[in-house]
Amino acid sequence: MKRRRPAQAGAFYPDTEGALRTQIEQSFLHKLGPGSIPAIPGTPNKNLLGLIVPHAGYVYSGPVAAHSYHHLGSMGLVGSVIILGPNHTGMGSGVSTMTEGEWSTPLGDAPIDEELAREIVDDADMIDVEDEAHRNEHSIEVQLPFLQFIYPRRFKFVPICMMLQDLQTSIEIGKAIMRAAERHNATIIASSDWTHYEAQEIAAPKDRRAIQAALEMDEKKFQQTIEEEAVSACGYGPVTAMIHAVKLLGAKKTNLLSYQTSGDVTGDRSAVVGYAAAAFER
Repeated sequence: MKRRRPAQAGAFYPDTEGALRTQIEQSFLHKLGPGSIPAIPGTPNKNLLGLIVPHAGYVYSGPVAAHSYHHLGSMGLVGSVIILGPNHTGMGSGVSTMTEGEWSTPLGDAPIDEELAREIVDDADMIDVEDEAHRNEHSIEVQLPFLQFIYPRRFKFVPICMMLQDLQTSIEIGKAIMRAAERHNATIIASSDWTHYEAQEIAAPKDRRAIQAALEMDEKKFQQTIEEEAVSACGYGPVTAMIHAVKLLGAKKTNLLSYQTSGDVTGDRSAVVGYAAAAFER
């Protein structure tokens, strides 16, 4: 069995099970978080199609991420999760996935949904199957402990790492994951942080304009806003792909669950990173 070892345990999140569980609990209960730990209903609600989630260190973005995962958990069990994340390392292919194995975290092993992954690869010629892009990348890895916390040993996932994030590539990825997601009742997570290291009074308005375009589910407007406003969002391609997929799946309702910055956590608003949690539903 191929196993990807955690690359960011002890850096972006704690490297022991007890400390990690405690930090995730604190993220849910934080004053900037949803305020409670989600209860998983017995009957799943299949209206939730996609989420936007941040991927910074939990001490900074954990409370915002908890909003998305609280919303996900409140919808009940999911079939599988497709996680789209940007490539920060510059390693590997332009767009890549893995079709077998497990990813380890201090909370255990998360299995790849092999059937779903292969269907996505079959539908999208531009997605390569390779490990290098994923080896040290954090944008997908940091989502797994939250998923393991709300769905202990009860979910599978597909990682898709995007170095190429242009509009055409993102739309093609969105089409491919839509078809597979529909067949497997999979929820799509787009991993992105927003403006990096600008003053909060500059970062927050820019971020909110870009996020509003995402909530309008207008892929072209969203990417134009990112470019014209010089929003240094690292995962705009994953967000665009998710938007396109959920539109095709019939999304009609969008909801900004939370927007905060690192400055809201630390009190230093001179050079912040923006974090958003948002839901896209039928």
